[in-house]
Amino acid sequence: MAMAAGEIEALIRAALPDATVKVEDLAGDGDHYAATVVSAAFRGLSRVRQHQLVYAALSGRMGGALHALALQTSAPD
Repeated sequence: MAMAAGEIEALIRAALPDATVKVEDLAGDGDHYAATVVSAAFRGLSRVRQHQLVYAALSGRMGGALHALALQTSAPD
């Protein structure tokens, strides 16, 4: 049960409305993605906490509908 890149982007944007989100399907299979997320909500947070916010936005789909997501997160300059 694969997820579309647009669905991943929409879930992240719903949780982090100010975010700039770029999602790339790495293998063309709908299961392996890379995402770059830039949000002011990340300012002052550790990288681990930033990633936790993104995973929370995916509402439990990691490990199920979404097999792998390589994340790069940061706060805007």
